[in-house]
Amino acid sequence: MKRLIFLLVLAAACTGARAQERHVLPEKFGKWVSGGGPPNEPKILAADNSVTQESGRSGQEFTWYTNGKRSIRVLLEQFRDPSGAYQSYTAGLSTKLNPSTVAPLTAAGNDELIALAGNRIVTVWHISSATDADLKLLLDFVKQTADRTPLPPVRSYLPEEQLIQGTQRYALGPAGFDAALTSLNESKFATITPEIGFATGAEAMLASYQSARNKSQELVIIDYPTPQLAEQRLHHIQRVLAANPDLAGATVERKTSLLSLVLTPVSAEAAAQLRNDIRYNTAVTWNEPSQTLTDPPWLLVVKGIFVGTLLFCGIAIVMGIAFGGVRVLTKKLFPGKVFDRPEDIEVLQLGLSGKRIDPRDFY
Repeated sequence: MKRLIFLLVLAAACTGARAQERHVLPEKFGKWVSGGGPPNEPKILAADNSVTQESGRSGQEFTWYTNGKRSIRVLLEQFRDPSGAYQSYTAGLSTKLNPSTVAPLTAAGNDELIALAGNRIVTVWHISSATDADLKLLLDFVKQTADRTPLPPVRSYLPEEQLIQGTQRYALGPAGFDAALTSLNESKFATITPEIGFATGAEAMLASYQSARNKSQELVIIDYPTPQLAEQRLHHIQRVLAANPDLAGATVERKTSLLSLVLTPVSAEAAAQLRNDIRYNTAVTWNEPSQTLTDPPWLLVVKGIFVGTLLFCGIAIVMGIAFGGVRVLTKKLFPGKVFDRPEDIEVLQLGLSGKRIDPRDFY
């Protein structure tokens, strides 16, 4: 019976925890209140696929918000960490969506807003019914309890010039990388996916760039934990590119722990220019301690000499007075008792006279 009660309590606690986790969206923000919406409207939930599984999606929540006669639909997806959420966020971007002014890492278009909030993705429909301030209130509320772990640094390496907005893709695993290639119409390069080595901690960013004559070229940046891993994977990818005639135009280069591939270069010059624009800098540090010796000003040296000499002279005078004063005072108070006692004084004499010298005659 006790075991049954324990299992019931445990099930209730787990159910309560799951219910608390599901209710991330607020009941109210600003003048918007949760609930309402058209009757018999089914909940909108994002489909599960290999990318969301790889990203670690752990739950979804959907609700309507109403403000008088206006209404919006909101879908929240929760992920294991911000990196997984960022992979799914970029997978949902397209050239039909433009960067939004509501908040960083938001895109809007076709009356729809996609926003990344920590380890959560918020999708809002009918955004024309709400103001930017209303949407910002909603996102700020979601961010309060979200994971604030920094996003992968590789996302900042992409060049900004000539970037085609909406084509940015982040991949933390094979599924995300293959999906990114498909969205960029470069599925033929999926043969290099096993050679990238995502299991070793590799991360990739992909994007399309506009070049001359209205042509585009795709850039792939792969970041590795160490330069040694990057060098190893460089040879693997080069062998795959060389063995496949359809991929012969692609080029790959390494810069410390970063690999860069231009999948469909317009020309060798255009590919080289695109690589030069990558915002990736390295710094070499020397751990051995070092110091710089500098001579002080000569005025400071002279001052130090005078001060040191005067200090030494002052100490000598004080010590001399102290020593002599104690001796004179002792002899005055205790004559012949401490210093210059007659029995301790010996005088060498030549004996030229018969009179013996008395030491007391000297004092």
